[in-house]
Parts: sequence; structure tokens; C-alpha cells
Amino acid sequence: MDYIDQALDKLREWVDKVIDALFGPQPQPEHEPIPIPVDDRRPRR
Repeated sequence: MDYIDQALDKLREWVDKVIDALFGPQPQPEHEPIPIPVDDRRPRR
């Protein structure tokens, strides 16, 4: 069974390379910015 899984993985890699060569690399989604908490409270005097 491991041999079949390895063969399928190699086949998927090969198909990805062929598709990339024919159509260009697949666009990667843009990373969402991580919100940074900011303490806006002003100190009272």
C-alpha cells in the first residue's frame, strides 16, 4: 500500500509541475493582516 501512496504522490507532483509549466503558477491568496491590539486609553490626571 505504501508503494501506491508514494506513486500517487509522485504523480500529483508531476501533474502540478506540468500544470504550472502550461498555465503558470497558481495564485497564492493574500495573507490577512494580523490585528494588533492598541491601548488608546489616555491616562487621567
